[in-house]
Amino acid sequence: MKNKKILMGVVTLTSLTVLSACSSNEDNSSSSSEASIESVVPSVSSEMSEADMDSMESMQHEDSGEIPTGLKEAENPKYKVGDKAIIETTHMAGMKDAEATIVGAFDTTAYEVSYVPTNGGKRVEDHKWVIQEEIKDAGEKTLEPGDEVVIEADHMEGMKGATATIEDAKQTTVYMIDYMPKNGGKEVKNHKWVTEDELSEK
Repeated sequence: MKNKKILMGVVTLTSLTVLSACSSNEDNSSSSSEASIESVVPSVSSEMSEADMDSMESMQHEDSGEIPTGLKEAENPKYKVGDKAIIETTHMAGMKDAEATIVGAFDTTAYEVSYVPTNGGKRVEDHKWVIQEEIKDAGEKTLEPGDEVVIEADHMEGMKGATATIEDAKQTTVYMIDYMPKNGGKEVKNHKWVTEDELSEK
């Protein structure tokens, strides 16, 4: 009887040890699977977010074609309304080397600005371009780098009403254009603005 009890105890202990080992292996296998999935998922999601940022940037652009009050048409622009030109700048994804159709040409001062969007987005650095007539209470005086201003333009989400710092200024002809992006995106209508030196003859 005593031997039977000892034998049963040994069997029970052996069973518990085997079950514990199985459970431990399953946990380790599960953990390593989760770790390998986690190592793959972040890299995929970060790649997607970069691609999405490019497409979102294009989608956010305001395309009403509304002209700011007081903006005067250029008297003798290099490119006239209806002309075709090649875009030489990279303001938006797919813009460089695309063919532009000139929608409007205006003489003004164009500003490069940095600002924090009013919708809580991250700070935008060196945005090109906001023009004299799109800056609150700017009047006719040319603003200087370092000046703080309030933007009245609504080109992008969160731009209107944002406080901006002037980074650079140039007196030039600015153009409103239509173009088909080179990256396969949909046609952009009434893009504001490109300057004369950001276009070349077709």
